[in-house]
Amino acid sequence: MKTPAEIFAALRDEAGTVLIGNEDIVEHVLIATLTEGHVLLEGPPGVAKTTIARLFASLTDLEYSRIQLMPDLLPSDVTGTDVYREQTGEFEFREGPVFANVVLADEINRATPKTQSALLEAMQERIVTVASTTKPLPEPFILIATQNPIETEGTYRLPIAQRDRFQFKLQVDLPDRDDERELFDRFNAEPDLAPENVHPVMSAEAIRHAKEAVNQVYVDDKIREYVLDIVEASREHPMIEHGASPRATLAFLRAGKAKAAIRGREYVIPSDVRSLAQQVLAHRLVLDADAEFGGQSARDVVDELVDNVEVPGANIGADETFEEAAVSDGGDPESREQPVDDGFEYTGEDGPESDGR
Repeated sequence: MKTPAEIFAALRDEAGTVLIGNEDIVEHVLIATLTEGHVLLEGPPGVAKTTIARLFASLTDLEYSRIQLMPDLLPSDVTGTDVYREQTGEFEFREGPVFANVVLADEINRATPKTQSALLEAMQERIVTVASTTKPLPEPFILIATQNPIETEGTYRLPIAQRDRFQFKLQVDLPDRDDERELFDRFNAEPDLAPENVHPVMSAEAIRHAKEAVNQVYVDDKIREYVLDIVEASREHPMIEHGASPRATLAFLRAGKAKAAIRGREYVIPSDVRSLAQQVLAHRLVLDADAEFGGQSARDVVDELVDNVEVPGANIGADETFEEAAVSDGGDPESREQPVDDGFEYTGEDGPESDGR
């Protein structure tokens, strides 16, 4: 069975046959899948938000469903409904489009709050309750929602309770000139290139195996405290009216473990946490009126939080590094892959030092 690192390498390479740029999006969607999270994609029209969801479903050979959210869509159109059968004289539950492994909620902010709320139970509990019927959703289950930040007419802003249920909010930006030129050349050569034409590189069974590997990733106490320091700082910042929730803390830790696993490590390092801060925190923060009027964004504040929170050093115990601490906790040093160079050098009590990148 493939390791999480091998799965990510295969996923990245095969996705690159269709997707140009935005490689980090594929990485974060995989992390969310391995940690039972959900993803909110935000970007202008035409930047492949829908394609990313279709592509991920094709790469993982999972059942895919799309929900086009509109103001007239009812909650039962999403979750399903009881249908009366004359032949039996009984009601039978008909599953809605949310019953799939990879569910695309396209333009989620165009649905009414009532319909948006129909997704809350599915996202958190992974079940759907309609009248007296409770049905579990298939495993794995990931909801990928999209929204367009440019057009606000006829939209309903997601409430904080729903935004908090997304593990990541990912910005899908316009390609640069080189990427757009490559896009033109590739589709000029292969007009029929589509997400459905890629080769699956992982199955539901492989995902379950990878989840088990992620659960075994070691998190040192100093890393835990680092996450708690960042989350606590978000609650005490003078420009933040509503800071990160405990759900954000758990999302941070789980995502950090998955990030380490797909990078070929069995232990989490500070840069795993730092690299996930924007995606985990920005959409969960509510700034006060003064900050918004002053032109501050949640992303600006997250950058400030991360810069101001002290990065834990490597003096975990005597002269242990994070890797040595993981080994002393019961790991097998011979089975560990070499860590990816992340820009820090771990040198005993001196702590992590940037190498200038």
